[in-house]
Amino acid sequence: MNKLLRSKRLLVGVVHLIATPGSPRFLGDRRAILRRAGDDAMALVGGGCDALIVENFGDVPFFATSVPPETIATMALALQAVIEVAGGAPVGVNVLRNDARAALGLCAATGARFVRVNVHSGAAVTDQGVIEGRAAETVRERSRLCPGVALLCDVHVKHAMPLGGGSIETAAADTLHRGLADALVVSGSGTGSAPDVERVAAVRRAVGNAPVLIGSGLTEKNAAEMFQFASGAIVGTSLKRNGSVDEPVEVARVERLRRLLDSLGATA
Repeated sequence: MNKLLRSKRLLVGVVHLIATPGSPRFLGDRRAILRRAGDDAMALVGGGCDALIVENFGDVPFFATSVPPETIATMALALQAVIEVAGGAPVGVNVLRNDARAALGLCAATGARFVRVNVHSGAAVTDQGVIEGRAAETVRERSRLCPGVALLCDVHVKHAMPLGGGSIETAAADTLHRGLADALVVSGSGTGSAPDVERVAAVRRAVGNAPVLIGSGLTEKNAAEMFQFASGAIVGTSLKRNGSVDEPVEVARVERLRRLLDSLGATA
């Protein structure tokens, strides 16, 4: 995965799990979770995504840090289902809201190859309360459990405000050099919301040639602008039917975005 992160125009498709057992919106059909995950994964890979990431997106409201065992167990089943249809494409995991330890355990158990950590360094005020980064613990646990797993870490993550202020450039440099992130993720204010391009440019200036990924809101309309500074993107909402986050993935939308990214010239 680290080699792939260094490639240009990386497209990571998101498999948003519907509500899992124990969460308020779970409808009682465990098999439906795996069917939907498998179908979305096939559409994402079939449309040209380079990698996939699985998130327990339907489990609102999220726990701030440690999620319960039933969530981890369901995500393990979903990851296995996605890996089986991914055709060798790397598969990663994001355990919302910020359970990096569980994500690493899932990688060790399933062979998933990267994790996204929403708050890795510093602290943020979120709708789950104050979340503190645990880079020291996460990096050490990665070394113990799954040394080859890549850490994709947000800076000034969506649905949050950085505690104590500070510039996004400083946060990015600290996350890379002191938090030992493998890639930095820049998002907008919320799910499906694009970051201001100047924020992406600021992160690029702060971290040189390190991988910088768009973490929300990438579309066919803004991709060319964003990829002046980003080297990749994690994309969910715009690949869904009607561009609605709750709908299934449409392979035609994935194909169009893939063609567009491939048509771009030199990128960051």
